[in-house]
Amino acid sequence: MSTTVTAPPAPAPPAARPVSVPRGYRFELVKLVSQWRVRLLVLACWIAPGLFVAGVGQQSTLPSDTLFGRWMHATGWAGPLVMLGFAGTWALPLLTSVVAGDVFAAEDRLGTWRHLLVAVRSPRRIFVAKVLAGLTVILVLVAGLACSSALGGLASVGSQPLVGLDGHLLAPGDAAEKVLLAWVVALAPTLALAAIGLLGSVALGRSPTGLLLPPLVALGTQVAQMLPLPVAVRLALPGYAFISWNGLFTAPLQLAPLLIGVAVSLAWAVLATAMAHLLFLRRDFTNPAYDGAGRRAFTVGVLPLAALTAVTVAVLAVAAPSTGITQAKVERSLATAFAHLYRTQTEQLHRPAVTEARLRASAACTKSDGQAAQQGAGNDWRCVVTWHLPGTAVTGTAIYQLDVGSDGRFVADGDGPKEVNGYFLVRTETGDAPNPLWQFDGNVELLDTTSKG
Repeated sequence: MSTTVTAPPAPAPPAARPVSVPRGYRFELVKLVSQWRVRLLVLACWIAPGLFVAGVGQQSTLPSDTLFGRWMHATGWAGPLVMLGFAGTWALPLLTSVVAGDVFAAEDRLGTWRHLLVAVRSPRRIFVAKVLAGLTVILVLVAGLACSSALGGLASVGSQPLVGLDGHLLAPGDAAEKVLLAWVVALAPTLALAAIGLLGSVALGRSPTGLLLPPLVALGTQVAQMLPLPVAVRLALPGYAFISWNGLFTAPLQLAPLLIGVAVSLAWAVLATAMAHLLFLRRDFTNPAYDGAGRRAFTVGVLPLAALTAVTVAVLAVAAPSTGITQAKVERSLATAFAHLYRTQTEQLHRPAVTEARLRASAACTKSDGQAAQQGAGNDWRCVVTWHLPGTAVTGTAIYQLDVGSDGRFVADGDGPKEVNGYFLVRTETGDAPNPLWQFDGNVELLDTTSKG
């Protein structure tokens, strides 16, 4: 009788576990950084702004048509603000396009989705890892723009007081804090553009149209800000936070438009990312010919964002009513800025000190010589500023031509008398110096929130 020995069954191989989010994040980050265009962008963002600001600081002419550009010879803190204005218009939309707009579409072009799914085994973890990797690279690029431009300005000009948008001087420490906050505020619309890029990258597949979405949305919001839109519509657009940081450089701070702009941008970022996540989880990864979500890209991508804008407009119209740009607001803003800058000119010329309260500066402004409605944007505002020096019976007067933009920013151009604001230089004991009253920037708050004193 023979005995049969039965071998025990071989143990089953352990079930493959999905790759953790941290490991997937490191993998996606290495993939992004290994691309030559991303490395070139990082290098450019950390070097080019500093060289540009330092170069402009050594030139005889300044970009005076740019906000804070006329002060680049006076303080190094003007440089990063000039760069921020340029970045919000051009650089940041393009950077988010290159990084976020291609992070998913690249896998479609290379046909590597199935390999990635086999390795990671979780579409949700893939999405989170790619979003975090793209966000990391974008933050590095934005930090490079801010740090490089600040270092370039400080190295070429130095840390001097900065003239705010209402004419008051900000000490170097205060200016540094406000510059940092301005760049932090600009992160909110940058995240919104990045989320739109993610949505386009997921929804449109290998189509290069996804790369164009962030710049197109940014361009559309910029054009809209130039139009005479209601204030509620203007604040409901995701790019308004690229403008609302101006309120940090006035006294009192114009925080209401700033906080609304940040909140709207973050709402766009959250909603667009959620819609991208929904589309990504619903896509068919087994189809190598996949070329976008088609009709779902419109119903899941465009309609929710349009609905968000409509709801935001309705809420702001009720919760934050505004009269927009009015004659009283223009007069108040101009008089405040003139009083601050007159005091600066007094110190510059070593005249007896005078305070803004004792000057009692006021302005009388008319638009289109009184032939049109005395409100709204335009370059046809003409103002007469009056003030009173202590101990004198004569009332001082100065004329300004104002170009008021739809976003509330204005440029006041002095039109005499010559010894006050009619010439761009004043003669001091140490030689000719820029005249602070000749031409200056100001800001009219669109919302009716700041005090009227």
